[in-house]
Amino acid sequence: MKEVALFIPCFVDQLLPEIGMDMARVLQRAGCAVNFFEEQTCCGQPAFNSGYWQDARPLAERFVRVFSRAEAVVCPSGSCTAMVRRFYPDLLAGTPAAEEAKRLAERVFEFSEFLVNVAGVTDIGASFPHRVTYHDACHTLRELGIREEPRRLLRGVRGLTLVEMANAEECCGFGGTFSTKFPMISAAMGETKAAGAERAGAEYVTSTDPSCLLQLDGILRRRKSQVRTIHLASILARTEADGTNSGNQE
Repeated sequence: MKEVALFIPCFVDQLLPEIGMDMARVLQRAGCAVNFFEEQTCCGQPAFNSGYWQDARPLAERFVRVFSRAEAVVCPSGSCTAMVRRFYPDLLAGTPAAEEAKRLAERVFEFSEFLVNVAGVTDIGASFPHRVTYHDACHTLRELGIREEPRRLLRGVRGLTLVEMANAEECCGFGGTFSTKFPMISAAMGETKAAGAERAGAEYVTSTDPSCLLQLDGILRRRKSQVRTIHLASILARTEADGTNSGNQE
């Protein structure tokens, strides 16, 4: 049995806690012993992406201290995973935490990546009888190189029909503080993505990043669309015993 520590992003902690709980359930079904370190806080990505490295560094150092004892760290967000794996070595270069950050980066995994590539699982016994389209979140695809892992998991879900939208790999427009600095551009990008999901005939849009799903959920609702959003972990957590399935945002 592999021990994993849950890395819970701020969006999940504050707005979508069910994603974290669903991820824990799926990991347990995959045979993992799940731990949650209560001392964890923000990984520092918002400050880092905005150029405030001095503000981000103490958060990164704390993250390294908290998770240094973990055998594996699993996160339901490609962007937060990329922050630790790809950007901590640069952010913490020349600090006492630099070497530990490099070692830790090798043990931090995005949720779908961990299930497929580490746990060796593609069928978790899930059931979700709906038409689902997948949005390739930017950090998951471009920084981590994860594309097929989420799709392999979705294809293993009973009753689920995976329908690809033509613009699956286009940005949804969220981009963290980009959406607040450039709201009109952000909204226009989100509208394009939402229209792609509708044209694909999907009932649900899923992804690996809660922030993308929050962006799309708001836009889909303003469009009075019938398409809803749901995180990959919440699809995989559903079983036939759960009966009616629904998305995270209702």
